[in-house]
Amino acid sequence: MMSNNEQDLLKADTSEMPIVLDPEAEKQEILKRYRALLRACKPNIEKGERKLIRKAFDLALEAHKDMRRKTGEPYIFHPIAVATIVAQEIGLGGISIVCALLHDVVEDTHYTLDDIERLFNPKVAGIVDGLTKISGVFDHKSSQQAENFRKMLLTLSDDVRVILIKIADRLHNMRTLGSMAKDKQLKIASETAYLYAPLAHRLGLYSIKTELDDLALKYTEPDVFRTIATKLQQSKRDREKFIQEFTRPLREELDQEGFAYEVKGRPKSINSIWIKMKKQQVSFEEVYDLFAIRIIIDTPYEREKADCWKVYSIVTDHFTPNPDRLRDWISTPKANGYESLHTTVMSREGKWVEVQIRTRRMDEIAEKGYAAHWKYKESNQESALDEWIGRIRELLENPESNALDFMDDFKLNLFSDEIFVFTPTGDIRTLPAGSTVLDFAYEIHSDIGSRCIGAKINHRLVALSHVLRSGDQVEILTSAKQEPKDDWLGHAVTAKAKSKIKAALKEEKRRIAERGKDLFEKRMRLLRLNGVPYNVNELLLFYKVSNLTDFYHRIGLEAIDLRNLKDFFTQKATGQLSLPEKSDRQNFEELVRNIRGKSDMLVIGEGIDKIEYKLSPCCNPIPGDDVFGFITLDEGIKIHRTNCPNAIQLMSNYAYRIVKARWFGQQQIAFLVGIRITGMDDMGVVSNITKVISSELKVNIRSLNIESTDGLFEGTIMLFVHDTEHLKTLTKKLEKLPGILSVSRIDTAA
Repeated sequence: MMSNNEQDLLKADTSEMPIVLDPEAEKQEILKRYRALLRACKPNIEKGERKLIRKAFDLALEAHKDMRRKTGEPYIFHPIAVATIVAQEIGLGGISIVCALLHDVVEDTHYTLDDIERLFNPKVAGIVDGLTKISGVFDHKSSQQAENFRKMLLTLSDDVRVILIKIADRLHNMRTLGSMAKDKQLKIASETAYLYAPLAHRLGLYSIKTELDDLALKYTEPDVFRTIATKLQQSKRDREKFIQEFTRPLREELDQEGFAYEVKGRPKSINSIWIKMKKQQVSFEEVYDLFAIRIIIDTPYEREKADCWKVYSIVTDHFTPNPDRLRDWISTPKANGYESLHTTVMSREGKWVEVQIRTRRMDEIAEKGYAAHWKYKESNQESALDEWIGRIRELLENPESNALDFMDDFKLNLFSDEIFVFTPTGDIRTLPAGSTVLDFAYEIHSDIGSRCIGAKINHRLVALSHVLRSGDQVEILTSAKQEPKDDWLGHAVTAKAKSKIKAALKEEKRRIAERGKDLFEKRMRLLRLNGVPYNVNELLLFYKVSNLTDFYHRIGLEAIDLRNLKDFFTQKATGQLSLPEKSDRQNFEELVRNIRGKSDMLVIGEGIDKIEYKLSPCCNPIPGDDVFGFITLDEGIKIHRTNCPNAIQLMSNYAYRIVKARWFGQQQIAFLVGIRITGMDDMGVVSNITKVISSELKVNIRSLNIESTDGLFEGTIMLFVHDTEHLKTLTKKLEKLPGILSVSRIDTAA
């Protein structure tokens, strides 16, 4: 069955319609929504907190009284909605609801953090501070989005509620995104897919993560979203009938065994179906596991494991399981606290069906994540989720890393799958998938990592770059003479290992630079130049280095010859000093403002005064594609497709450098594009394909590569087309050829 949220996703986005209410009707609507919030928070608030919530509501109402959202509705609707999500869908208590109501007050109104602390308490002020964006201008290497995200995570060390409220804020913004301009939709949706959906998943907010992913897809790839959503809706009745028939014998036996239980059938999310279609190169109809059956049992904590396996036994008595698809997250829960038993069985109709078995406690943790985990913490003790939050604190301990390095490490380590490896004494350690011996060494202790020369895995000698697998038992080998090296950064995966290696290399560079500085000053004294004034920038240009630290470092490495230092001063004194031209780069923020100020939209193909643009090779955009421009420092503007593999990261981290773009007047220019063809390996099939491309449609082929295996072939063809319509016509013609199974565009350059 489809959830209410999934059904809402299929409806037209009415948030684009401006809401116009008379003042009295608005007042009544605000009170109605506030009362709904009080009903939602009733189970979670303590005695006396209701007054605090009322105080926060009154302050937010007064602070935002003259503000409107893009929809035209009163701004107060937004904080009330965020507070309702915090209470109802995440299950947080009174302080969180207060902070949700106040989350935009400091950022958008005249109230300050001091006012919040005076009117409420330091804890509320601290959480609101974590939710308030950093203001100010950053240099071209910075990302305001990443800086804000890091600032928010810094508060996680003290209070995880900051992150949970921020996710609720993002969820409501995504639900009402239809009222925003197209470029804003793309930026916010991309940031959501890149950061907030994985973060919600990591905190165990499975339902919210699923909805965020689906809403992001709705705006980044609207056609794909609409097609899958419509097909899910059309197949809903057949799916419900199948679920009813499939679960009948299971329900009968569960009743006989005396279980208190609930059986649910729910479809996969639209986004996960799309990922599977892309990954497996199949159509919607060929995705076999479109839904899962969930059996939730009510059982005491001490009997949970045994009863879940008993239900598993009932399921496998009726249906044959696929032994490769058993997932036991009861014995070893996921890092987000998720516990469940998954199996895939063959139904009597010949369809594979995933069955999930869990208890009521496990289901609440799976749906409400961290808040529910905290509620059951006494029975759960120290969990993998606490360990994960500990890793974030560890990652935040390195204050020298810039925000983008931090974001890369955060994405790489804290959103990845885990592996389980063992120490020589049998202790289990959790690491991100893809971790190496070096990562494991640093996980044990920083000194062991720095002295690591290799390891024994299951008593077999391996290099420090060896990638670990779940179940490996690892014994680290060290040497007192070993020190971290530059190439170690290529071997390490975890943030802890990378940050420790970078710190060691930085310290080594500082030491070498100190030695280089001494050598420079000694040379100046030998030449009796230590009292002679000089321009540091001219000296750096003369030696072709970018900064003073690099200058000293290269001297320390003996990569700079100081014997020609006298030439610099001689040429300078005689006016003969010839320096390489320093690029005259204008302030990058000014460049961005100038480009964005020229027009609301970049028109590709028209003469754009003094603005260079290039078509990005990572996604090969062609006329007709939805595209955006990304302002670079050295290469003008790069044009990307909105579904480019790099688009989500660019829009998320550098939203202020994105410009809207559209095509104009490119019909007579040919653009390189790749297509993938699969089919039956019959005689003459290649001849038929090239005939359609070259003879019928007069398209030039740049390269053609076809491989045949067991009667099937797969081919990659790079060719030149005018636009998406031209490509569509070609694709349709190729699909009609006998023996052709599929024709699809390659998303990235071959």
